[in-house]
Amino acid sequence: MNRLFRLGPVLRARKAQEDAARGAVNQSRAEIREAEALAKRRHLDLVGSEAPTEGTARAMVASLVARQSLAASLFGAQRMVADAEEVERERLAVLADAAKRRRAVEMMAERHAELVRAHDLRVDQASLDELAITAKARNMALGLGEGGPA
Repeated sequence: MNRLFRLGPVLRARKAQEDAARGAVNQSRAEIREAEALAKRRHLDLVGSEAPTEGTARAMVASLVARQSLAASLFGAQRMVADAEEVERERLAVLADAAKRRRAVEMMAERHAELVRAHDLRVDQASLDELAITAKARNMALGLGEGGPA
């Protein structure tokens, strides 16, 4: 029986793929945190800028346009969070698939190891049986019988 598991390189490659996918998920989570922090800053900027209650018409229009710009940047930041979360979901799916493929090869490796162990046990048992039969035949030939000298 071949003791070497021939899919060892495949298993190592699958583990590397899973590690890469896990790294991509971690990167996505960092991107989500950054996008959430940006959205929070934009929200605070918008809340901090009050609508003008007095002043010239130009100043009021400029202030309203600035608030509208802040609102648009807040919306953009919220969109970045949603996009980052979508990328994370996709990367989690890739990670799950990579883990599933790695596990399939690991199961084949475990089955192979079990077959090798079973084969080794059969060979050892056959050797022990052969020794016992040989010892019994030798004893019979020497006239010792089963119980030893008579």
